[in-house]
Amino acid sequence: MSHSNDFILVPKYMDQFQCIGSSCEDTCCAGWSVTIDKATYKKYKKIKVPGMAKKLDKVVTRNRMNPTDNNYARMSMSDCKSCPMLSPDLLCEIQLQLGEEYLSSTCASYPRVTNIVNGNYEMSANLSCPEAARLALLNPEPMEFFEIKRNGNRKFSVFSQFDPEKYNSTQFPFYFWDIRIFSIELIQNRSYSITDRVLVLGLFYQNLQELVEQNKASDVPQLIENYRKLVKAGSLRDSLRQIPIEATAQIRLLKELIDVRIHAGGANQRYLKSFEAFLEGIHYDDSADIETIATHYQNAHDTYYQPFMQKHFYILENYLVNYIYKNTFPFYGNNISFLDNYILLGLHYSLIKMHLIGIAGYYKADLKVDHILTLIQSLAKTIEHNNRYLQFAFDYLKIREFSSIAGMAIFLKN
Repeated sequence: MSHSNDFILVPKYMDQFQCIGSSCEDTCCAGWSVTIDKATYKKYKKIKVPGMAKKLDKVVTRNRMNPTDNNYARMSMSDCKSCPMLSPDLLCEIQLQLGEEYLSSTCASYPRVTNIVNGNYEMSANLSCPEAARLALLNPEPMEFFEIKRNGNRKFSVFSQFDPEKYNSTQFPFYFWDIRIFSIELIQNRSYSITDRVLVLGLFYQNLQELVEQNKASDVPQLIENYRKLVKAGSLRDSLRQIPIEATAQIRLLKELIDVRIHAGGANQRYLKSFEAFLEGIHYDDSADIETIATHYQNAHDTYYQPFMQKHFYILENYLVNYIYKNTFPFYGNNISFLDNYILLGLHYSLIKMHLIGIAGYYKADLKVDHILTLIQSLAKTIEHNNRYLQFAFDYLKIREFSSIAGMAIFLKN
């Protein structure tokens, strides 16, 4: 790609995205902390609008512990975890009275996520925003990407910066684009079920991790080509069919997560409503044994979830493609291996699917796309902005030695 700060690479839905304000069924001004950048903080100190200056002085607190230009201060949230600048009409008083230019970078950019790859801007969205989730997930066509003119006046926060072109062919980051394109291509291969696509992706990343351990980065193109041939020929289908279904193991993980969720607090009401439907859909009860719950769980999958999602498979496909693009997968995070990057992706997918199986068991024949969308959006808001829940699940897999492709298959297949 050519270097240009005038254009930005986006998935197609981003060109359609606009905040719908008070019409939104959720608010982005509650449920997490709001950081204030240094430039915005200094603007607030110069405000002369009666009442507004005093209120901002009261609710904006300097970050005295390791402040940065992007995390210079924070908004003191109310007892109900909402922003004190939220109006009764669920609109931002700062934007209403002072204008969008007085929003912090955090508020002005959300739900947009900006990365810089080889000096080129990329943008996607966090799916914790209902409108972004709707646009990203509900298009039955494969997600496409193209360049649009960058709005130079819009504030944004850079999520990550990555420069693969600074590496040579003996180093793995050099093959970022090859790996990324193959990963998205595989997830969008509709000749396989969505779960089988995730499983094949895992096999690929297991082999990729083996190349890392052998220090054979130059073999990456051949590995990709080999997998393209295997996928096209269908050579892996028999192996995929032989993976056992372990509903009981999935329920054990779910039971641990249920206990964490119940005691963690802080979840938004939209998620809690979906979570309650999930519990009821699998007939979860403290006194019920694992095998009984697993039987209800598998029945909900076979009778309600599977038939519905066979028609709406594109929702999870789009979720995974957005995840890969947004997180510069598999180069997300410092010192996180390729395999662990895959485990995190698989964990997001399996958590969504396990929740949806219970929700399908609750709504039965009345299951609708809106129920799927609400769960994905509200779960994203719960785990992507507070990683305790996700970290627990990741540690659970590690401790019980499920963080391998064979182990992950247990949580992916029904």
